Amino acid sequence: MASTSGRALRLLSLFGSRRLWPLRELATTLEVSERTVRRDIETLRRLGYPVTTVHGPDGGYRLGAGHTLPPLLFDHDQALAVAVALQTAPSTVFGLRDDAARALVTLEQAMPAALREHMKSLRLTRLQNYWEFPAPPIDSAALTAVGAAVRHRHILVTETLRADGSRPETGDDDFLPARPIEPHHLVVWAGRWYLVAYDLGDHQWRVHRVDRLRPRPTTHRFGPRQPPYDDLAQFVMSSHDRGDIPAAWPCNGTARLNLPASIVARWAPSGSVVEHLDTEHCRLALGAWSWAGIAGILATFDTELTDLHPPELADACRRLACRLAVVVDTERGP
Repeated sequence: MASTSGRALRLLSLFGSRRLWPLRELATTLEVSERTVRRDIETLRRLGYPVTTVHGPDGGYRLGAGHTLPPLLFDHDQALAVAVALQTAPSTVFGLRDDAARALVTLEQAMPAALREHMKSLRLTRLQNYWEFPAPPIDSAALTAVGAAVRHRHILVTETLRADGSRPETGDDDFLPARPIEPHHLVVWAGRWYLVAYDLGDHQWRVHRVDRLRPRPTTHRFGPRQPPYDDLAQFVMSSHDRGDIPAAWPCNGTARLNLPASIVARWAPSGSVVEHLDTEHCRLALGAWSWAGIAGILATFDTELTDLHPPELADACRRLACRLAVVVDTERGP
């Protein structure tokens, strides 16, 4: 009886993770015979769970529509996965670090005693990568509003906030009036939430930082629209005006590059800002632990550099050039 009950609970868990399960896959996953799986499905049906049979070559079993699983129905492996995910989720991705910590505590309290011990047995120390920058706290209500609008294809009316989260005043350089947009895709890249949207004011595709948007939902629907690129990732990464702000570094500098902004934006490190100058040139603002570090990053673009600021950055580039020249002369020999 205990074994049957355990398998029945795991069956419910499997139905919650995937809509349709072929009988053979259920038997393989549970490591029992197909006949045993059928008996366990009948057990669930007697308990009131409407497990339906889907006939045909692509058929199998699924939980009936309109029925939800009991909350927090995790097996041992799922409990460990949740514990690891909540402890290792980068704060840069969510901007919701405190909320993730509270969620872990809440889940542990709601778990059965055995699973709670499994979750508590795995306490991790996650070391931050130096290129991973803490995201500013993001308003969960705003994130939910944007996500719901994307899912239901509802137009959003948005205002763009300053980098510090305040609202620009009329006359400020950053001021943009509230404008309607079609929110098409919600994207996470380089530890930031981005919204790919079609601006109904100037009829342009744009990439917005979600933490800098103040969205106002509407009930007006919009239809499908083909993005400017088939590769959504390429569009987000090559958009230089996506609302990024410089990360805090001990050293920060700028340089003019003889490359289009779209190319530099694609390869610039997270925490840098690319400014479009013309079709062939852009300005890159970035930081590092040292001036030599910035010089090294600039060198990776393999293009002409001008207008380096501040003077410490220009000096670092000269020192790097001298060191490389010595290497070349040494390798060349007498």
